[in-house]
This record gives sequence, structure tokens and C-alpha cells, in this order.
Amino acid sequence: MTQASTSGSANASSAVITEKQRFLRAYEQNHALTLKVLNAFPAEQAEFRPHPRSSTALQLAWTFILEDQFMTKALRGEKILGGGLPPVPHSWPAAVDTFSKGYDGVVSELRDPKNSDLSGTLTYWVRPMQAADIPLTVFLTYLLDDEIHHRGQLSVYLRMVGGNVPSIYGPSADEPWFGYFPTVEEQ
Repeated sequence: MTQASTSGSANASSAVITEKQRFLRAYEQNHALTLKVLNAFPAEQAEFRPHPRSSTALQLAWTFILEDQFMTKALRGEKILGGGLPPVPHSWPAAVDTFSKGYDGVVSELRDPKNSDLSGTLTYWVRPMQAADIPLTVFLTYLLDDEIHHRGQLSVYLRMVGGNVPSIYGPSADEPWFGYFPTVEEQ
């Protein structure tokens, strides 16, 4: 271990980061990255799908919206299953606006001091047609990982429709890398 990494480790260990704070940071970073891709996507290409079995770009945007709604419900201790799903937004701008607004609900719940360790469980699908109780942290991580996965899918769609792909975790052919990882001091 180098001198620099040793001193950085000491600084990092002096501030204990809770699971909730860690998830909030990851959520904020990834929401911003997903919003970059959504904003870069040409609205007139919302119905684009690269294959008949693929989702349209608008359906992918709807997936991001659902994931934020599920996170908010889970953090509030509300039931996830049942009650149906909201309709797919009628336009690309409506989808981007709805996704952008969903951020406030998730962040508000994550900043609320209650349930500081994200304990608890909720009922969700674990296999086809089988629901079971799963830990809240597992569910939240699953949703964020799924958003990341579908953001990658949407970035490929963006390239296929001739759009400019923004930098996500590193540079793209269209945008230089501005950095992703926060330094120890920024944390």
C-alpha cells in the first residue's frame, strides 16, 4: 500500500458511511447518468426498436419510471405487487419529465432519517408466478442494477438511431470523459 492510499484509507475509515448513504450516492450518480442518455435520445425515435422482440425506446424509458416508483414505494413500506402498472407515457418528453420528477420521491425517502439501515423486507417476484419476502436492500440494488442494464441498452439504441452517446462511466466516441469516481475528499 502506498503512502497516498494509506492516508486515504484512514480518512475514509474515519467517516462511517451507512448502507442508506451508500445507496443514495449510487442512486444519485446513476439517475444523473440515465437522465443524460434520456435527454440525448431523439424524441422522434421513441418508437424505435432494433428487433420485433425488443422493447421500444419509450418502453425502456417507462422501465426507468417504474423502477423509481417501486423504489419509492419500497422505501415507504408500501406494497409493490397488485394494483397494476401506470400506462406508458404518451411521448418521449413526457417520459423524460416523469423520470426526472421520480428522482425527488426516491431521494426524499433516502434522506429521511427513519430506517437508516434500510432494514426490512417486501414481497416481490422471485420466480415466475412465485412471490416471496426479500430484503429491502436486495430489492433496491436489483432495481438500480436493472436501470444500469437498461441504460446500456438505450445507449445502444441511441447509437443505432444516429444520436450522440454521452459519456457514462468513461468517454464515448461523442463526448470526452469528465470523470466519474468521486475522490475521498468529495465523499
